[in-house]
Amino acid sequence: YGNFHPSQSRLTPPSVPDQPYCGTVWGAFQSVSEDEVKKILNQSTIKTCELDPLPASFLTHCLDDLLPHLTSIINDSLHSGLFPSAFTSAIVKPLLRKTTLNTEILKNYGPVSNLSFLSKILEKVVFRQLSSHLLTNILFCSHQSAYRAGHSTVHDLFSALDEDKVSLLDLVLDLSAAFGAIDHSILLSRLSYSFAISDTVLAWFTSYLIVRTQINSVNGYKSLPAPIHYGVPQGSVLGPILFVLYTQPLSKIIQHHSLYHHSFSDDNQLYISANLAQLQEIIRTSQSCISDVQAWMHNNKLQLNPDKTEMILITSKHNQKSLSLPFSVDLNGTSIHLSSTVRNLGVTLDQNLSFQQHVSRTCQICHFELRIINYIRHYLPQDALKTLISAFVLSRVDYCNSLLAGCPKQLIHKLLKVQNNAARFICRTP
Repeated sequence: YGNFHPSQSRLTPPSVPDQPYCGTVWGAFQSVSEDEVKKILNQSTIKTCELDPLPASFLTHCLDDLLPHLTSIINDSLHSGLFPSAFTSAIVKPLLRKTTLNTEILKNYGPVSNLSFLSKILEKVVFRQLSSHLLTNILFCSHQSAYRAGHSTVHDLFSALDEDKVSLLDLVLDLSAAFGAIDHSILLSRLSYSFAISDTVLAWFTSYLIVRTQINSVNGYKSLPAPIHYGVPQGSVLGPILFVLYTQPLSKIIQHHSLYHHSFSDDNQLYISANLAQLQEIIRTSQSCISDVQAWMHNNKLQLNPDKTEMILITSKHNQKSLSLPFSVDLNGTSIHLSSTVRNLGVTLDQNLSFQQHVSRTCQICHFELRIINYIRHYLPQDALKTLISAFVLSRVDYCNSLLAGCPKQLIHKLLKVQNNAARFICRTP
């Protein structure tokens, strides 16, 4: 560790304006102990990949004997700045994004990479040290909510409602092939120039990105290994946080337009609040911001998906009566119209933040799950029934339930009925 200045970077600055960082440089990894590796292994999901020479369960069963060797492999990789070539391959299988989507449409599938078990353990070691570097030096964007606790959007919208303001919320919810479109040279330059990553650590990330290959597997048929020239593996440990760092300059663009925002990996939420008389002004500001975001995406080889970009105007019922705003925003030739409700990270938001439609949707899904479980509950032992009810019903009732604080009792009563029905299922009572 030492003092860092962007001019000392081994890589030239990215081709688009980035925020330089002057501060503590991260040029070398710290060695990990056997206890740290064992802790990470014990906290990991035991999942074997076809590329693993041995089943992951066998590895954990013989952990005490193999732990010194695993720790040595990890530390050798960290100190040499080389990601092991045996870990650079991935088997890519198409995964339907949602069970309700049409299976005949290819864009409804996501290319999830199946990686070797040990490669994920090594990535988790690096992830911990990378996160520590970013947090210690305050390099995370203050509006980045992914991989951080205590950050959300809805509180700000509630506050604006309390002040009788209107808020325009833009949900830029999807990027086309986001993880697969990352340009390696831009990412490495950004890591060096804006995040003070250099020397051995930068060499390790270069090795991690540049020499990867993948095998596509569909219906039991496999392709030959092919080199990957762009992107990070979707399904890896480091992929999401590297994408966050890749897109962090967006924050400056959004702040330049005086919009608030929160980012959740490849989901972005832009919002602005003002008095009712300033509504047309915030609409123009939002349109200008989205246009600049779209231009930045183009320069960084990313593309917004207009089909999954939504806008909603949050306002009180009193102000809503005097509004008539059939406006739209052009995005890649597609008009984005104002919506009456939007889905935001699994929560349905309406124009008044009443959460009536969110609760109704939650109850509908929970009752459907209960009916399905009812067909087989007489064949299930009590513990299995509890597990199913917790996984498919109670988890939905509990999800983001802090947003419902202060809602009318009749709304909460609907969820209470679902909870009571679930309890009757488990206790087998009328």
